[in-house]
Amino acid sequence: MADPNDTRDTGPRVGSPLWTYLTAVITVGFAILAGAQWWLGPAEMLVLARSPMFWMLTVLVVLGELRPVLLSSSTSVGGTYPSTMFIFAALLHYGMPVAVLIQAVGIVVNAAVTRRAWHRVMFNIAQTTLACAAAGAVLEVLGHPPVTAGGRTPEGSVLLAIALAGLAYFTVRGLLVSGAVALHERRSVRRVVRAAIGHQSLVYAGLIGLAPPIVVVMNHSPALVPLFVAPMAAVYFTATLSLRRDHQAMHDGLTGLPNRKLLVLRTEEALAEARQGERVGLFLLDLDRFKEVNDTLGHPVGDRLLQIVAHRLTHSVRPGDVVARLGGDEFAVLLPSVRDAVAAREVAARLRVALTEPVRLEGMTFDLDASVGIALYPDHAPDFELLMQRSDVAMYLAKEGRTGVETYVAEKDRNSPDRLNLLGDLRRAIDRSELRLYYQPKLDLAIGEVRGVEALLRWRHPERGMISPREFVPMAEQSYLMRHLTQYVVDAALEQAAHWWHAGLHEQISVNVSARDLLDSALPDRLEAGLAYHRLPPKAIQLEVTERVLMTDQSYTADAVRALVALGVPLALDDFGTGYSSLVRLQRLPVSEVKIDSSFVRRIGQSADDERIVRSIVDLVRSLGLRSVAEGVESAEVADRLTGMGCDLAQGRLFAGPMPAAEATAWLHEHRGRALPGLALLRSGEVLDARTA
Repeated sequence: MADPNDTRDTGPRVGSPLWTYLTAVITVGFAILAGAQWWLGPAEMLVLARSPMFWMLTVLVVLGELRPVLLSSSTSVGGTYPSTMFIFAALLHYGMPVAVLIQAVGIVVNAAVTRRAWHRVMFNIAQTTLACAAAGAVLEVLGHPPVTAGGRTPEGSVLLAIALAGLAYFTVRGLLVSGAVALHERRSVRRVVRAAIGHQSLVYAGLIGLAPPIVVVMNHSPALVPLFVAPMAAVYFTATLSLRRDHQAMHDGLTGLPNRKLLVLRTEEALAEARQGERVGLFLLDLDRFKEVNDTLGHPVGDRLLQIVAHRLTHSVRPGDVVARLGGDEFAVLLPSVRDAVAAREVAARLRVALTEPVRLEGMTFDLDASVGIALYPDHAPDFELLMQRSDVAMYLAKEGRTGVETYVAEKDRNSPDRLNLLGDLRRAIDRSELRLYYQPKLDLAIGEVRGVEALLRWRHPERGMISPREFVPMAEQSYLMRHLTQYVVDAALEQAAHWWHAGLHEQISVNVSARDLLDSALPDRLEAGLAYHRLPPKAIQLEVTERVLMTDQSYTADAVRALVALGVPLALDDFGTGYSSLVRLQRLPVSEVKIDSSFVRRIGQSADDERIVRSIVDLVRSLGLRSVAEGVESAEVADRLTGMGCDLAQGRLFAGPMPAAEATAWLHEHRGRALPGLALLRSGEVLDARTA
């Protein structure tokens, strides 16, 4: 059965170097084949047709052409066919014309069985004809013509000539095939020859060495010739057993693609042979939402889908590129030679396009997509391990940003030694309670009164000073620390809420949690215990989740969300407008508040498009019966426009920036139960009247 991932049957582009090479070899080879058959003549053909020995050899050659002897898991060069010993026996016994005729018949039968492409069939006939012609020429030059039926048998004196003829046969055939493979995979001939010469030379030596004994038997006891099938079968099965073990060790059992072990070898070869100024690319590719297929339809359908993905990837890269499966839904692609990062991104884009074609399985249509991370040698890493690590970083960024393809950028690498040290410092900061919550008020745009605060995490490192949450929170999300960090923030917020509520400041504190936190079944229990301990109502705290949580399957968050709703803890949707939320999912998620991302709010008055987006979000949120909150309000003009749109709440430095707990407490006492003085929008009677009418 043909390998579905084999690209060698894809015909070469007309005018390409490979097409030119194949055309030249085929032309010369078929010219020699035609000349040999003309030289043979009708009379000798008739004699051969009446010879049982001729037909016996032909049958043995056909059988020997059906399956090659493979000693390497690499299928680039192919294997050595057991028919070689019978072809060489025909060459010694009948001469070159008969040998190439029998060889051509065997190759045609092989092509019919394996359904090979026509260009491969013609090339194989041509290259074996040229190899036989070279071996025959050596025998003629050394004065050892064919020992035709009834003639003399090979003696010890001809062994040197036979050895040299065998060497010529092996050399010509090996170089011709290696040349085709090198052009097909855009590798150096030297590299291809070095990969195959060791394995194949031993097999050729054994097979050609059996040719003289076959000729002896043909001349004295023709009926015993079929017994040579036994050593042929022994060689074949021994090699097959070895190959099977090699293949299992180097390939993925499901898709047949190379595994990580073989990918390492191929990458190291590519790095060792990379020329000055030449780059090697390594892609890491992860399927998006594949877990949903497995969970919904079962692993058999998921396995079939992975096989389809493997086939599409293999046929979307260039010959010579390596597609490997690393496990699960993660694949790697090695480009042994790539011009630059732009060319690498073009290949990655082509892979994603190939995957997006809908797949129909079990009566259902699947739309596949993938995130691809790219790392290049020597630009990003000097060896395989670092290439793999940095392509993984790039892939995570592509998945996180939903960009599809990302090239490694050192500044975005969250796995640098410096960041790893920072992760350890963060662990110690949590244990030592070095982190602090700052609080930023949210104001009612209609009357200017405070309607709660948002808790913002701050970390003053003992050596580095203040570290931005954008630097350490994403790092924690990728590690085991996220759960500890969330617990720390929730506990600190509940403690502060208790101080305020018991002092008469009934302000709701909003706390940011990640989608991973919502998957934590312990979160509702921890909140319930904390509220009970501090004697707080559930509305004293609000959880803010980013819009991306809407992109996850509702079944993953339903239990935790239902528990929070049952507990009475309200939810808010943060950074709305930056993701890909659907109205259906927005309706189903039990949120009471939607926060409009500051990237849109800040550009109100400067960008008509952003103003239309904000107005649309406000109208959408109001139509769903939810409360809208604008983040990042820094000017009175923006506040006025938001008020005119009907936005409910706002927060930003126009009103107050994030403040430590003591300062926030004083601020809340000062503005308790009254509008914020000096607010520009309160001085605009026209705007205020329009909003409160």
